[in-house]
Amino acid sequence: MTAPVTLITGASAGIGAELAAVFAGHGHALVLTARRGAQLAAVADLIEGTGQPRPRVIATDLGQPEAAAEIESELRAAGLEVQYLVNNAGFGLVGNALDSGRAEQLAMVNLNVRALTELSLRFTGSMARHKGGILNVASVASFMPGPGMAVYHATKAYVLSFSEALHQELKSQGVRVTALCPGPVETEFQARAGMPEGYFPKFMARSARRVANDGYDGLMRGQRIVIPGFDNQMAALLARFAPRRALLSFMGRRHS
Repeated sequence: MTAPVTLITGASAGIGAELAAVFAGHGHALVLTARRGAQLAAVADLIEGTGQPRPRVIATDLGQPEAAAEIESELRAAGLEVQYLVNNAGFGLVGNALDSGRAEQLAMVNLNVRALTELSLRFTGSMARHKGGILNVASVASFMPGPGMAVYHATKAYVLSFSEALHQELKSQGVRVTALCPGPVETEFQARAGMPEGYFPKFMARSARRVANDGYDGLMRGQRIVIPGFDNQMAALLARFAPRRALLSFMGRRHS
């Protein structure tokens, strides 16, 4: 007999750690994964300290091609099956595409796109058995091209498109799929991406806990897309209807 769990990637800090706390607070048994084992253990300690069952921790680099298979193998050996999958792992880079390191940009595609896709497809069967779902962390960047962050915006556009399609395809199997599209959130992401101070307007920022709560609620309600904050919702709406040339010009001026 297998037990259902929620698997959260990129759970060592930021939105991922807050999503772990929110899912745990709603009674979900957790499996947390990220590269940094010590930080994952600290997140597990915090959750255990609230009286919730201690999450299982799997320290692995999802950028490696064998990582998803190893996670599945470890879960199977422990008698666990994924009911909910939270694809939060990912990173961005600031800088013109031709001026940034090619290897690092391809690593971004590998993590933000390939790993997310493989995990989503690998665990669909168990999610259907347990009537669970997928929460894919995209971005407001999903809705617009991003001169100065071209590859990052493109990967998040993929995440949004892929999630919306899966939302429709898996509905008949009882699997919910939600794309969480936050705007600016003060986490390690900004430093990793090389963003200068004031890169995003402060009024668009939301806390990682609020984003996590909005994402969880949206998934449980079966929403296709969740955009935390009215300002970010308006930005996404304008991006969808503004002339593409004007949008590109605006984004390019903002970066320059």
